[in-house]
Order: sequence, then structure tokens, then C-alpha cells
Amino acid sequence: MPALKIKRVYAPPGDDDGARILVDRLWPRGLSKDKAALDFWLRDIAPSDGLRKRFHGNPEDWEQFRAAYAEELKEPLAHAAVQTLRERLREGPVTLLFAARDENHNNAVALKEWLEQRAGRARRIPPR
Repeated sequence: MPALKIKRVYAPPGDDDGARILVDRLWPRGLSKDKAALDFWLRDIAPSDGLRKRFHGNPEDWEQFRAAYAEELKEPLAHAAVQTLRERLREGPVTLLFAARDENHNNAVALKEWLEQRAGRARRIPPR
């Protein structure tokens, strides 16, 4: 898998960002589209509003959030967004952008871990 990074959307773009993809359901407050410098916005890959609201500000529920989010990623719209993201990863580096203040407990971190786990499994499965 090419480089997959995460970064706050408010941080300036870097030369090594590759495709910059916003993975939040809501547009970041106070940020213009020019400053965001997005390649695209994958709203459908973001956690549902219900899950986002339930988890917001509760990092002690991190494991529950990750499990619930992994289940949501199986839903048709999210699954299609995951496929779009995987296509971009085949083309080169990708930076997942998020707006949350907590840089260790947010949907971009959970999504990156989920993608890397699945990529690792795919490499371990021998072809038939």
C-alpha cells in the first residue's frame, strides 16, 4: 500500500501529502475551500451523525467507536467510498484529513488503522 497519512485539515498542505482527502461528514469550521486544498471530500466514508455525536468528546469510548465505525464501513455508501479511497491509494500517497482537535482519537485514525489491517490481511492470504 502506498503511503497513507493523516493530518488535521487546518495544517498547511505538504509537498508529500499526495491526494488530500477530507474524511469528515461536516465541513471544517472557519476553513475556506482554497485553504483546505482538497483533492476531494469523501463524506460517505465518515461515521454517521449518530456515532459521531455519541463519541464526540469521549475518548474513553475509543474501542467502542472503532468497532461501531468498522461496522458502518460495511454499509453500501461507505463501502463505495472505501473503494474510491483504495483506488486513490493504488495511484500514490494519500493524506486523510480530519478537523477534530484530538489527533489520536478521531475517525481518520480509526479509518487508517482499519485500512492497514485489511491491507495486511490481503497480503497474508496466499493466492489459490
